[in-house]
Amino acid sequence: MIYLDNNATTRLDPRVLAAMMPFLTDNFANAASTHPFGVGANEAVKTARQQVADLLHCETHELVFTSGATEAINLAIKGVAENYAGRGDPAGGHPAGGHPAGGRHIVTVQTEHKAVLDVCGYLETRGFEITCLPVKPDGLLDLETLKAALRPDTILVSVMLVNNETGVIQPIREIAELAHAAGALMMTDATQALGKLPLDVDDLNVDLLAFSAHKFYGPKGVGGLFVRQRRPRRVKLEALLHGGGHERGLRSGTLNVPGIVGLGQAANLARLELQEDTLRIGRLRDQLEAALLGISGTRVNGPHGDANRANRLYNVTNIFFENCDSDALIMGLDGMAVSNGSACTAASIDPSHVLLAMGLNETEAFSCLRFSLGRFNSESELAATVGAVKGVVEGLRAWV
Repeated sequence: MIYLDNNATTRLDPRVLAAMMPFLTDNFANAASTHPFGVGANEAVKTARQQVADLLHCETHELVFTSGATEAINLAIKGVAENYAGRGDPAGGHPAGGHPAGGRHIVTVQTEHKAVLDVCGYLETRGFEITCLPVKPDGLLDLETLKAALRPDTILVSVMLVNNETGVIQPIREIAELAHAAGALMMTDATQALGKLPLDVDDLNVDLLAFSAHKFYGPKGVGGLFVRQRRPRRVKLEALLHGGGHERGLRSGTLNVPGIVGLGQAANLARLELQEDTLRIGRLRDQLEAALLGISGTRVNGPHGDANRANRLYNVTNIFFENCDSDALIMGLDGMAVSNGSACTAASIDPSHVLLAMGLNETEAFSCLRFSLGRFNSESELAATVGAVKGVVEGLRAWV
């Protein structure tokens, strides 16, 4: 199997598995227990929390461990909505202390992951007003469009850092500046960015940041949320889960010690090997992309060309194949794992909402494949991939 679907999930790094194994076998204690066995498990959790904090350049008490990015996103958006709706005077603008003045307006983007869009859709049924902004044909958000959408009662702006389907990197620092100037909090879904890009929450100027371990060679079922606790914007959230007061009361439930240890080790490896991975994987992606674009009737979805490629994550390319159905392409690529969109909506028969938002029509959106590379891909796989894709494309077009 040639695995080129690393944006859906990555292979568990063997070094991560090795770190997790003791807590799946002999060291199985509950980290909340006060006996020496439990204290040992709690120390492992503390170490992992520090490893993640080092990767994000945040404080350890600003991290909440969750079951993954979807739960983190739910906690962030619903938590802000519950805590800041109706606080103070909605027309009061930016109050002292940096908190939202209060209101029921949230701004997001049409190309967000469904975890964000569906939460916002739910909040609309609870009386919140959602502004879902369009993007330009290259997938980037126009900052003037955002500026025009912000209001005195806007409490949150949620924009993903890296798009999971196209790799488009949004200018989060500039977006956060506009959000804060309007008195709103800034959240980013960094699921596709953490472990792949150097991230600093202060440099990004975000108040909330969601992530998941299995996108950067950690285990499934564990992730987290950065919640800023430093002034002037100390964020307060309402919890989704109650019962025991774990994770500073924001996420009750017995801690997934093996998963958290794996997340910590994955974060530590990412911190140490980020530059090496970036250069090697980026070189492979560029080679693969150039070869695939040598097939007639193809183009990249998202910023491309030497001047614009920096606005797209180095490991992914999303390519349109004229007169080729993406499902037929995937079926024809025997022994190869690629995708036609987000794995979280793979059962949907609808075209990609991301590609539609970028201006593709339905037929075009159904004719695209995403190739996402990772740490365990090799140069020897590229020629086989290009040859297989070219053969299937030619076969499909022969029937047109």
